[in-house]
Amino acid sequence: MANNRTFTMLKPDSVEKGNIGPILEKITSSGFRIVAMKLTQLTTADAEAFYDIHKERPFFGDLVTYMTRGPIVAAILEKDNAVEDFRALIGATNPAEAADGTIRNMFADSISENAVHGSDSDENAAIEGAFHFSGREMF
Repeated sequence: MANNRTFTMLKPDSVEKGNIGPILEKITSSGFRIVAMKLTQLTTADAEAFYDIHKERPFFGDLVTYMTRGPIVAAILEKDNAVEDFRALIGATNPAEAADGTIRNMFADSISENAVHGSDSDENAAIEGAFHFSGREMF
């Protein structure tokens, strides 16, 4: 059975461009309920830990710099089949390949500044959500 929660981050480019409201509207109008949310800023250590899976990749340093350059919005979302449905809603990592009407198609500028993160599995949704939120912060 699929988990009914997923994790997302509105990345620094989304916050900088003032797209928090329009992206959250797209998320909630697609049937997701926000069960936890906060505006925060990742430290270098936070970003390195969160993206540890990519530490051997050549883009890791640029990714950490990008994710720490300004605030992010972290959120846990709830909906039946949350992970799969949210991945469909955000679209392909490369906004040029993202389907019309997806968040990345509408709000992302490039593959490296792609507006939003979405967990890729139920297991990662739980890990990523716990990275940003304690149990008492979720409703």
